[in-house]
Formats: sequence, C-alpha cells, structure tokens
Amino acid sequence: MSIDPVDLARQLVQCESVTPHEGGALDLLEGYLSQLGFECTRLPFAEVDNLYARYGTASPNFCFAGHTDVVPPGNPDDWSVDPFSAAIIDGRMVGRGTADMKCAIASFVSAAEHIIAQDDFGGSISFLITGDEEGPAINGTVKVLEWLAAKGETLDMCLVGEPTNPNVMGEMAKIGRRGSLNAILTAKGTQGHVAYPERADNPVGRLTQLLSHLPQGPIDEGTAMFQPSNLEVTGLLTTTMTHNVIPADAKAILNVRFNVSFTGESLMAFIRKHLDSAGVDYAIEFDLKGDPFETPSGPLTDAIKYGVNAVTGREPEFSTTGGTSDARFIKNYCPVAEFGMAGRAMHGVNESVDVADITVLRDIYIAIMKLVFSA
Repeated sequence: MSIDPVDLARQLVQCESVTPHEGGALDLLEGYLSQLGFECTRLPFAEVDNLYARYGTASPNFCFAGHTDVVPPGNPDDWSVDPFSAAIIDGRMVGRGTADMKCAIASFVSAAEHIIAQDDFGGSISFLITGDEEGPAINGTVKVLEWLAAKGETLDMCLVGEPTNPNVMGEMAKIGRRGSLNAILTAKGTQGHVAYPERADNPVGRLTQLLSHLPQGPIDEGTAMFQPSNLEVTGLLTTTMTHNVIPADAKAILNVRFNVSFTGESLMAFIRKHLDSAGVDYAIEFDLKGDPFETPSGPLTDAIKYGVNAVTGREPEFSTTGGTSDARFIKNYCPVAEFGMAGRAMHGVNESVDVADITVLRDIYIAIMKLVFSA
C-alpha cells in the first residue's frame, strides 16, 4: 500500500465530522492505520469518540496528536463549493477542516508509512486523535491521556498537527501557548418596573463600576517568548434584556489570554483584587481552560527545525502566539510542539490549503521522524 496524502486528505475532509460527531473520519483513519500494522484502540467517552494507535513497542514513542472534528461550516450558500466536497480548484483544496487539521493528519499517516517501510526504525509511532478539540475538550485528549497513564503507556515526545504557518510552509512552529481563563462576573440587584425605580435595585450601574476597576489593555509586559496578557470583556447581559424591566442581576463575560507571568491561581487573585477595590458586592465564577507553557529546546525542537529546513530551506520561527490547542494537556506528559499546514483560512468560509503543501508537510514529517529515530 502506498498512501497518497492528498487522496487521504480529501477522504477525511469529505467526512462531515462536526464536533462531536465522528462522521466516519475515525473509521477511515483506523482502517488505514490497521493496514499499516498499527494496534488501534477506539476510546469513546460520553458522546465523543477517540482513537489511539501505536506501531512498535520500542522507545522513543513519537506521538502525533490531532483532531478529526471540525467547526460548523456556517451557511453552505456562502461557500463557493459544498464545504465537505474537498474540491480542488486552481491548486487549492477547499473544504471545512482542510487547514484545521485533516490535511496534517493525512500527511502524517503517509509519513508514518514511509518510516515503517524502513523496517527497524528504532522506536514507536503513535497517533492520538480526538473528536473533541473544537468542542468542550473534556472527553477527548484529556481522557485519552488519562487512559494511557493508567495503562503505563509513555509518550516520549509529541507533535501536534495544528495549522501553525501563517502564510507559507516552514514559517512557524508553536513551542508553547498562552493560558486561557474564562470568567462570569455578576452584580446582583432587585427586579422591578422601570417606571418605579424606587421599588427596584438596578445592578447595571454596579456592574459598570466593577468593570471600570479592571485593567484596560495589556496586564503585563510579556516575556521573551510571550506577548503581553490581555483581559477582554466579551459579553454583557441581564436576566430580562427588555426596555421596561430593571433586571435582578447583570453579568459580564470575560476572557484572559495570559503568559507565564501568571498561573491560573495568581491570575484569579489578580482579578479579584481589582474587583475588590471597587467596593461593590459581586460574584465571579472562573473556568480555567489551560495554563501557559513553553517547551524548552531539545530533541523535539531540534527535529522540527531540521525537518523544516531540510525540505523548505526555511528556518522556522518558534512561537507561542494564537489560541489554545490540546498541546496544553499533552505538555503534562511529555515535550510537545506543533507544526502543520498554513492556517490563514482556518475556520473561515472557503477554508482551503495549497494542495502542494500537503506533500511538503508529509516530507517534513518524514525528515522530523528520521532525526528523532536516528538519535
């Protein structure tokens, strides 16, 4: 069997695997990996299906992590083609999940086939593929990692196939991510008719006062590898949302993307300190989605730098920009970094990638693994 990464990518994109639905994508992937000799285990948790597959038993265990679930396409009429057609137009493959991140999965499967063909390549290759990365991220990678730990299975290093390159292949790899903290801030009041304010207690003014005591703009200076942390108010709402009723409470939705200047706990304390200075009663609920992390230089980053340069001639920038990924969970188990397709079109209408880049990415993954397994 010789796996064409472009053909496999098209097949994966044609699976309508919008979170949390598997859509046939994991079935397809398991079929290919089983034919290559991988031992495949499906790991359903609640409504989410996941896959762990391993070839070999020797160390190091080089793991590729990714997700087959995709965000909804939005209104299909806004697309130039069916969003799940994987149509190839003017050298680009168009479809939901092309950039994020089914083409990367296909590239790594093809790369794994190439490495396995070398017989005793000196290690193991594994796949950790979830159907929950674009969703709550509760029943996906986190649960699979716990399952692996309970089995005594070790990942020695992990490459996540997120779309890391802003424009062209080889520009950027991610060696860390900022943390993400959600919060809901509530000011309480007493509901009543807007014409009789003396019979009610309007909480909106108190919420405004509280928000005015939160810092505006960057909340630190950043670090050598991280941009400054930023706190953003992303929503305002009341219980009634109508013209003629004073609400019983008013809420603000907050998100903070933060660097290693904070931990989740120290950031919560920082926010509470600023709110307390308003002298107004409030309640706040926090939801920590992940702490910041940075993978230090070592065999994994050396292999990425070597692989990218060997295939593209470029020196990738090591970055921590962007949103969160499942790397935030994997970093608790082994060194992790991210490298995948050019992602300028991810999540958008007419998401697409250069078809030629799929094979380029396959070749980079081959070069990365060759260095890892030769060490």
